[in-house]
Amino acid sequence: MQYQEARQGRIFVLRLEHGEILHEVIEAFAREQSIRAGVLTILGGVDQGSRLVVGPRDGAARPIDPMQHLLTRTHETVGTGTLFPDESGNPILHMHLACGREESTVTGCIRGGVKAWQILEAVLIELVDCPGQRVLDRDLGFKLLQF
Repeated sequence: MQYQEARQGRIFVLRLEHGEILHEVIEAFAREQSIRAGVLTILGGVDQGSRLVVGPRDGAARPIDPMQHLLTRTHETVGTGTLFPDESGNPILHMHLACGREESTVTGCIRGGVKAWQILEAVLIELVDCPGQRVLDRDLGFKLLQF
């Protein structure tokens, strides 16, 4: 286990507009506001055509071959995530959502491209004095949080 103590910085409340891509909007906002690290909670609706990364095809395979799930209808959603820069200083959002419609729910990572549907609200809490960054793990094939 790795860990790093952090302090709470600014708090932002955001409302995404219909059709905006979740990770693109949050990462752009972080760049504009000079937010290096943060933790987020989000709720509202996601639109049809959104894609979630829902796990590896084979948990033992390297590099990991992610599966994607296409949402064919709008869904209610709730999620949480963290924001840390990569090795070049670009903010990278790692967030998982639970997306439900009637009696069916799918959970996954937003990196496939999740689109806001009408109401999608986020609370972003800035973390300061936290030097973590996302570093490419060549064996796994994606960027892992390192301290």
